[in-house]
Amino acid sequence: MQDKSVFFTQKHVVYLTAAFCCLLWGSAYPAIKMGYALLNITADDIPSQILFAGYRFTLAGLVLLALAAMTGKPLARMNRTQFGQLTLLGLTQTTIQYIFFYVGLSAVSGANGSIINATGTFFSVIMAHFIYKNDRISMNKLLGCLFGFAGVLIVNFNGSLMDFHFTLRGEGLVMLAAFVLSATSIYGKRISQTMEPGVMTGYQLTIGGVVLTAVGFLCGGSLTGFDLTSVLLLAYMVLLSSMAFSLWSILLKYNRVGMVVPFNFLIPVSGTALSALLLKENIFQWKYAVALVLVCTGIYLVNRVKKIT
Repeated sequence: MQDKSVFFTQKHVVYLTAAFCCLLWGSAYPAIKMGYALLNITADDIPSQILFAGYRFTLAGLVLLALAAMTGKPLARMNRTQFGQLTLLGLTQTTIQYIFFYVGLSAVSGANGSIINATGTFFSVIMAHFIYKNDRISMNKLLGCLFGFAGVLIVNFNGSLMDFHFTLRGEGLVMLAAFVLSATSIYGKRISQTMEPGVMTGYQLTIGGVVLTAVGFLCGGSLTGFDLTSVLLLAYMVLLSSMAFSLWSILLKYNRVGMVVPFNFLIPVSGTALSALLLKENIFQWKYAVALVLVCTGIYLVNRVKKIT
């Protein structure tokens, strides 16, 4: 069997796997919005939004832990420090991040949410500069960050450029979720050096998901309207979460943050396209085209490094 550390450092494997993860995450934007409609969750029903997230991530974590057990990976072989690290990761990367994300997304379109959430790429680049000696900010990366944030600003203007729409309840929370994910992904990379990434992801999703579920119930949340369609949608979201987070953790374990994270440009692209297809959102406006070009150009520049000869 091929050494995983070698397999997941091959460029074509990294590129294909990262692209696949980002396509899955892009599909989450319309899926969440569809879930709100199918389960009768209104934009102001925050407890039910949190409960919906709790169901998704608890089940996703349990799926990963079950797969780990079936493949013979040790689930209980951890010390008190590692358990504390997993708990902190679950509470931040899953509970806190997705409270911000689910509540924020209920107040913005799927297309806007996917573009704004791409700011996570640039947050990661900036934080990596201060944490890793081999991931410093270059001129390309600086320009890339400026392009990316410009794209996010553009998408929040109206068609006449006379009205800038940005609310803490909507766009602000989506951007805050992107920042939390960026910071916790770097923390998760550190933990993955001492633990199998699939097991790590399974535990953090389960811990974070259980807390989300408890918060949703305690605050009066409820989900109604379960039928075959809504159950299949929830099952898809569970699978996309378990697959994407597990594969992403493996990529971060064996590769530089700056090599993996820039593939996030596919998230706003796929999120915008799928929101138009599945939610019938109107994306045929100049601001979406300009914003996508700026964001994608920014991420390209962030990932454009000189080859060492």
